[in-house]
Amino acid sequence: MDFKEGEKKSLGQWILLLGNCLALIIGTTAGPMTSRFYFLHGGHRVWMSAWLETGGWPLLILPIWISYTRTKSTSKSHVTPRLFLASILLGVLTGVDDFLYAWGLGFLPISTSALLIASQLGFNAVFAFFLVRQKFTPYSINAVILLTLGSVMLAFNTESDRPKGVTNLEYWIGFVMTIIAAALYGFILPLIELTYKKTSRKITYLLVMEMQFIMSFAATVVCTIGMAINKDFAAVGREAKASDVGEFKFYMVLVWCAICWQLFYIGIFGVVFLTSSLLSGVIIAVFIPVNEVLGVLLYGEKFNAEKGMALVMSLWGFASYLYGERTTSKKARESLESARQGEERVSDLDIDHQSHQT
Repeated sequence: MDFKEGEKKSLGQWILLLGNCLALIIGTTAGPMTSRFYFLHGGHRVWMSAWLETGGWPLLILPIWISYTRTKSTSKSHVTPRLFLASILLGVLTGVDDFLYAWGLGFLPISTSALLIASQLGFNAVFAFFLVRQKFTPYSINAVILLTLGSVMLAFNTESDRPKGVTNLEYWIGFVMTIIAAALYGFILPLIELTYKKTSRKITYLLVMEMQFIMSFAATVVCTIGMAINKDFAAVGREAKASDVGEFKFYMVLVWCAICWQLFYIGIFGVVFLTSSLLSGVIIAVFIPVNEVLGVLLYGEKFNAEKGMALVMSLWGFASYLYGERTTSKKARESLESARQGEERVSDLDIDHQSHQT
């Protein structure tokens, strides 16, 4: 995790990274759980569920405004026309991805959907290699393989995992849509990192929030158009009145769903900005088992042998990644220290040589 600002600001950057990781963790776990709650308690609108994944974009207005008032921002610290267009493109792709994910979640248990999403790490790794020249170690490759195989195992026993009222065809549609959503998001993450690297502007956290604001707004527009075409606005009101949890609780779940998913995107943009798209993918993948367990505890979903093996592989993969990062960082520090000692020895020899000549 290489921060570019220098040692004086490293503590603040680590705190910022910790905050973004926490936001990503909350979004990764609470976002899918609240989305699944919508489908389990009277919700049937896929575009509505997708809309909630970025509909919390107004929450970004306050931190952006605070950053404006507390920092000496100039025109060179804000979004350029090219970054604006890139953010719009990222937003459109995100809106499509949200729809695919919501479609799959409507037919799959949260535990299965969560583990399938872990396959995005494999797609992330491939796209990151080609788009941003992501460097791999044996440990990170091992992590990618384990986390991907864990999701593949779930395809071996679908009959016992299918929710009541869902046909075999619907289950497989959900399965395929979730895999496609994982692949698309595995492409979006390194694309965000590539956008950071290609811009001539200095990437600040304020600029990151501005880009996220534009992206979330664009994704919400895509989902709003889908809702309008599908006539979801009036239907959601009918769903709330008919819900078995009550109208007020139904709407409150939708509000919290939007908040949790916005935390997810805040964390994603921040982690990619501070480290890499691959680390953000690993964080998402490693907290998949938490969703698996929560699905079993809160929604009474089945915990079969395939899910158990996928859980073990996810934890093993994450441990492998962390060990690899620790080993790589240690070698980098040792190489830097050796280079500094070499420079000091050369400097001492030059001084001695000059003294001898004198």
